[in-house]
Amino acid sequence: MGVVDSGYVSDHTRWMNEQMEKNPQWADDQKAGRALWWDKQQTVETTTRNAESKVAQKPYPYDVNFFGE
Repeated sequence: MGVVDSGYVSDHTRWMNEQMEKNPQWADDQKAGRALWWDKQQTVETTTRNAESKVAQKPYPYDVNFFGE
């Protein structure tokens, strides 16, 4: 089965592309935002500490028929 190239570009994508052309500095802002919120360095110590600090979750916390133990 071949790849279909419809050439369709949504209104939002077209608008974003226009804005990025008008404001090239936004690319740097995007990279800074991504680094701040998503691109985190993980160390063995951090990963181990996070795993050890997890609290066991009940099977389904919203079950109205489950009254806990």
